This record gives sequence, C-alpha cells and structure tokens, in this order.
Amino acid sequence: MKVKLDGIEKHFRTVWMKGSTVCMIDQRLLPHRFKLLKCRNYLDTIEAIKNMTVRGAGAIGATAGYAMAQAALESANLRKPLKYLFMAADKIKASRPTAQNLFYAVDRVCNAINNEETLESAVKAAVLEANAIANDDAEACRKIGEFGNTLLGVKDSVLTHCNAGWLAFVDNGSALSPVYAAKAAGKQIIVYSDETRPRLQGANLTSWELLNEGIEHYVIPDNAAGAFMRDGRIGLVIVGADRIANNGDTANKIGTYEKAICARAAGIPFYVAAPTSTFDVNCRSGRDIPIEYRSEDEVHWIYGMTEKGKRGRVKVTPEGSKALNPAFDVTPAEYISGFITEKGIILNENKGFDFEKLWK
Repeated sequence: MKVKLDGIEKHFRTVWMKGSTVCMIDQRLLPHRFKLLKCRNYLDTIEAIKNMTVRGAGAIGATAGYAMAQAALESANLRKPLKYLFMAADKIKASRPTAQNLFYAVDRVCNAINNEETLESAVKAAVLEANAIANDDAEACRKIGEFGNTLLGVKDSVLTHCNAGWLAFVDNGSALSPVYAAKAAGKQIIVYSDETRPRLQGANLTSWELLNEGIEHYVIPDNAAGAFMRDGRIGLVIVGADRIANNGDTANKIGTYEKAICARAAGIPFYVAAPTSTFDVNCRSGRDIPIEYRSEDEVHWIYGMTEKGKRGRVKVTPEGSKALNPAFDVTPAEYISGFITEKGIILNENKGFDFEKLWK
C-alpha cells in the first residue's frame, strides 16, 4: 500500500528481503513515526517477530519464511548446515506459538530446501520460496478484497478489531482488504476501529492505515462496540484470524470473542477474513489452539506520544498488582457468519462449514 512521507506517496510492503537482510516497517513506532528496521541475520528477525516490530498473521508468516531463508544463507559456510537449519526452524517456530502462518511458512521453506540435492541449490530455493510466500500472501489478500467487497453496500459501516490491514500482511490485508476494494469501487464506507487493548493495534495501526487511504473512520473504546451494534450504527463485523481450526473455530486477537457474541445478540453478520494459509487442517477445534500469553508489562504500561512530541510510556496500574495478558481468544464456529478467503466466501450453513473447496 502507499504511505505518504513528506507529502510524497510511496509504495511499501510490510516486510521484504534485500540480499541477506530482512527489511520491515517498525510497527512499534506507528502511528507517530515511520521507520524501517533491517535484520541482518535470522536471530534478529526472530526478535522482530517476538517484540512485535512485525505482527499480524500474514506478515509474521512472510517474516518467518525470510528468517528461514536467512538461516539457509548463513548455513552455506558451516560444517554442519543441516543441524543449523533444524535448530533455526525450531527457534523460529517458538517465536509466536499461535499464528498458523508462521508454521506454514517455515515448513514451506524447509520443504523447498529438502527437495534440492546440493547445498548451493537448497540455499537458492529457500530464498525463492520465501519470496514466493510473500507474493502469495499479497495476492491472496487482494482476492479477499474482491470477494469481501460483494458483502458491502454502496453505503455501509464496518466494525473491525485489532489490525488486519496491510500492516498485518505483506500487502492489502485481510479484514480491511474488502474496505479498500469498496473504496476503489466508489462506495462510501465508515469503519469503526476497536482500540484493542493492551497493544492498541486498532488505535495505532488501523487508524493510521485508514487515514492514509482517506477512509472515514472512528477509533472507539473496546467496550463501546456492543452499544454501537445495538444502536444500529454498524452493518457488519469483519475481523482477521491467526489460526482457524478444522471445524471453523477461530483464534484472533483477544476481545474478538466478545465482539462475536455482541454481533449475534444484535443480529449483525460476523465475518472472518483470512487466506488459506491461516487454516490449520491438523487442528481439530479451538480447544487445540495454543494461546500465547505475553508479558504483564503490556497491561501495566501504555505507550504513546507526549504533548512535547516525544514517545513515552505511563503506568496505569498500582505497584504490586498482577496482570494476565492472553494475546488471543477463540471464537466458536457457530458465531461466525462466513469466512472470506482468496478462493471465495464460505458461509455458515448451520451444519458447519464446507472447507473442502479450499483445498481443490
């Protein structure tokens, strides 16, 4: 997508590889500062995944693929390259346990490596496959926008949670891709963006994206969404996903489950937008999805910009209080109206979802 820097529009992806260096937008600094970060080796790239310099299902997946490609490049001069690669794959997979795209990308690059007969060809294959994963992610999200646009009226209002725009993927996004496609088609869309505590991705990232795209939007407190639905201000809900189980249960940013319950009570459609790389066919239900718990500090402290224009943090809890910080929750399939994928929209037919068409 395009970013306005000093009045000039320039196209950026969230993450890309240049030589052996992985480059990415430092999302920790948005919306107040735009900066690129360069990761020189796969351990640096893993750290960027862990500390949420890069975040979001597709972007994490692409970054993990690039990290695996970096490890392949680094292994070329080692006495035991395979041991190094196995170790790297395990470390990358341990960086964020919930996001299915991460595991998908690492396995895909590893399979490309295994299919080669020489180390030299394996290294080349790793880099090519990592780039292919990123390109596939961007194209899948573009198609999600095309299909999702059909759900939006000429004038419509959408609630979204967390950030599932292009910053969460390589380009285009998942939950926001239909909104971008609708705008391109001349539709008038209003987006209500949950602030999404404790990391505030909706307040910081979704709003920044929509502002750049010139789309009318309002950042709302997380606990205001139900009231807006009841009052008829929201036409439908579209969220992203970090892992989708075989029965349709979906893990997404903490707070998504509450939005699904409110949407059901208000009679509002609740859609999940995600590429097929987010579906985990080996995961039977939401009970089998591992939920990442992050540091208490993300709850105790909030980052922002001071009146003097400096980035800082403030503590919002009393000294001595403990916090729990689950990064995700699981929305049962029965609360989901449909999935918007690059292969079309799969609707809930009351008997569950027919996912077979995704694998044809």
